[in-house]
Amino acid sequence: MTVPVFREFLEQNPEIQIVMVSREYFAPLFQNLPRFHFHGVDLSKYKGATGLYRLGRELLHNFQFESVADFHDVIRSKALDFYFKSKGFEVFKLDKGKDEKERLTDIWNIEKKPLKRTVERYADVFRQMGYSLVLEEKLKSICTDKQGVGFAPFARHKGKMLPLEKSFQLAQELSKFSKVFFFGGGKKEEEILNIWEKKIPHSQSLAGKLSLDEELKKIAELKLMISMDSANMHLASLVGTRCISIWGATHPYAGFLGYGQSEEDVVQIKDLTCRPCSVFGDKKCYRGDWACLEEISIQQILDKI
Repeated sequence: MTVPVFREFLEQNPEIQIVMVSREYFAPLFQNLPRFHFHGVDLSKYKGATGLYRLGRELLHNFQFESVADFHDVIRSKALDFYFKSKGFEVFKLDKGKDEKERLTDIWNIEKKPLKRTVERYADVFRQMGYSLVLEEKLKSICTDKQGVGFAPFARHKGKMLPLEKSFQLAQELSKFSKVFFFGGGKKEEEILNIWEKKIPHSQSLAGKLSLDEELKKIAELKLMISMDSANMHLASLVGTRCISIWGATHPYAGFLGYGQSEEDVVQIKDLTCRPCSVFGDKKCYRGDWACLEEISIQQILDKI
């Protein structure tokens, strides 16, 4: 979700350059950004405080910084923050809004209100540094010849994933009017989607067959992506593809709707006061029946499409 924020920041501040430090795997997400250098690292080589301080020294040796922005605010980045501060740099940090999110996910709170969007929280880091930044929040397609529908039925946590029986039925319905491309990752997901490909006509599983760069290109070519509240929704945002997103235990109120995606394209059960019970969908269902996902009908999703 940092990518579109960086893109708009660089467009609006043409005198600035950014060095982004992250895992090498994510490099394809940041392609074609002007005045942007992605510095990929293998974190297994920088273990513990000693390793992170060594990484800090290497970064100072290789690049000339004016200031440091921490867009992650986790233990690793906090250690680097401490190192850079000891070298005289001012560090600007992301405000995750933890207290607000704790209040939002309190199942006894029945007056829930939308929080600041995560992309705006990222933009606030630049604003703290004294720069101007206004987010347009519009999808920008990188492909004009769009065909087929993408479907990503998986998510990291159960609370974010439509029951597989429903997803299979949805895929069957989709295949009646469009070619369907399945997206997923990991051996188990690949096995399931390979079975679906054999059982559902006009479908193709791409799980485990594409690099991240290739996956982005394919999503850009789709007319529509259908995804849980998961990474594929955000990948669709990066390449300007509209996404129908399905939400269970989580809620767009927490601020994680894909950049440029419309709340009109969100599928969710609105009258459950226990939602959202978590920000990331990683908690057990308080009710025990996963009503937030079980009550979603296939027809609801088809109506959105």
